[in-house]
Amino acid sequence: MSTNIVIIPTYNEKENVEAIIRKVMSLPISFDILIVDDNSPDGTANIVKQLQLEFADKLHLLQRMEKNGLGTAYIAGFKWCLERSYKFIFEMDADFSHNPEDLIKLLDACENKEAGLAVGSRYITGVNVVNWPMSRVIMSYYASVYVRFITGMTIRDATAGFVCYTRETLEKINLDKIKFKGYAFQIEMKFKAWLQKVKITEVPIIFTDRTLGTSKMSKKIFREAFFGVIELKINSWFRK
Repeated sequence: MSTNIVIIPTYNEKENVEAIIRKVMSLPISFDILIVDDNSPDGTANIVKQLQLEFADKLHLLQRMEKNGLGTAYIAGFKWCLERSYKFIFEMDADFSHNPEDLIKLLDACENKEAGLAVGSRYITGVNVVNWPMSRVIMSYYASVYVRFITGMTIRDATAGFVCYTRETLEKINLDKIKFKGYAFQIEMKFKAWLQKVKITEVPIIFTDRTLGTSKMSKKIFREAFFGVIELKINSWFRK
């Protein structure tokens, strides 16, 4: 068993799931994979089960009974990993918007450069986004500006979903008290780590929008993030 594991949440990712698994498994550094599938009606989980015959003991599947948000999928994945002996726990999308080869850079930041949280950042060296319409680039970029202004964090890509946590960092965060389910979850996790004085390092990546499958972004998710940041900051004033 590797000490590194990549959590990949899925919902209707049959076009991508086999390719992303094979790419991660082909990397020169060993990574286990945990697929957290929210009962995808397109049969994503069945594809994973077939691949488990090939990647015995390295490919794991956690099936949930319903689609209940990105945040709860990752929390379930974190708890599963912490029950085992993994040291470095990664988040990554299934749709190749995150380049699996960049897992090695994130691992290096945590394993060799003492980061407790390494963030695959689209904005640390400019704007490194491919195939997004300009309106979404602007919205995403200024969302991180807004997060920095409200929270006081210096992270330039606070909404990033391509990250590596050390085991010690996740153990410092009360996962049962993580509130948000959508992309605000990414902000909340970074904010909770920041409040715990965790060393956070941003690693430059190039983000490429999906070419297969359907995006899960919605207006509801955006509203949760916008107002959730204010709530996070206010709640932090009263934490013990």
